[in-house]
Amino acid sequence: MAEASVPILMYHSVATAPNDATRALSVAPEAFAEQLALIGDLGLTPVTTADLAAGWRSGSPLPHRPVLITFDDGYEGVHRHALPVLAKHGFAATLFVSTGWIRGAYDTGGGLDAMLDWDQVRELADGGCEIGGHSHTHPQLDQLDDDRLREELVRCREIVTDEMGARPASFAYPYGYSSRRVRTAVRAAGFAQALAVGNGLARRRQGPFALHRVTVRRSTDAEEFTRLLEGRGIVRNFAKDRALTKGYAVLRRARQVRRKASRSRV
Repeated sequence: MAEASVPILMYHSVATAPNDATRALSVAPEAFAEQLALIGDLGLTPVTTADLAAGWRSGSPLPHRPVLITFDDGYEGVHRHALPVLAKHGFAATLFVSTGWIRGAYDTGGGLDAMLDWDQVRELADGGCEIGGHSHTHPQLDQLDDDRLREELVRCREIVTDEMGARPASFAYPYGYSSRRVRTAVRAAGFAQALAVGNGLARRRQGPFALHRVTVRRSTDAEEFTRLLEGRGIVRNFAKDRALTKGYAVLRRARQVRRKASRSRV
């Protein structure tokens, strides 16, 4: 029997007029509504990240044709535009928050556009959205030393726990970047599963700390979105992204080696 594969959709901003920093990875509200209608028409069942990981851990049957709807960073449009559409369909989702970008007591001012506040995050949770972690200040985690890495993860977990009254179980790597060291740190910080990018379907064999997602962009039309849901043409669709990711991974590893060498000489 072929291994089950699950599309995990990675959204960022849902906005009518996104700024230049978020435009490419934003989705127009009308397009988002059309995409969720397609999910319903195709008979897919949205689940949370925690539910998918728990099912794969236990070996329990998953719902019919599961799909994950995920949002990164914490943009205000997720509350303004996405929440009503999710509620209309009764769909579950997961929001991964960068806690230093959410408006409120912990705001570092790093958010790229209009961001959620904690009351809005709680309203999303009340509407069936799992709230996960996405670090505190959204750095490239694989470029941090061990102390700073742990600080980013623990600070994020503690703030989400304090604000939501429940410890977050799921995590998403900023920019999708991770490494064995980062994945080990995420687990040590108390997260039970984590999502990368990869631009491929998620499979159990990827392990709970490296599950793949597919990117939904402003340029993603209905035909391409349907192909993503059905797992058709994904490799071809994201060929350029994969090439760029591999090249940049080499550069990041080289930078990390140079930093380690520099620290050892001090």
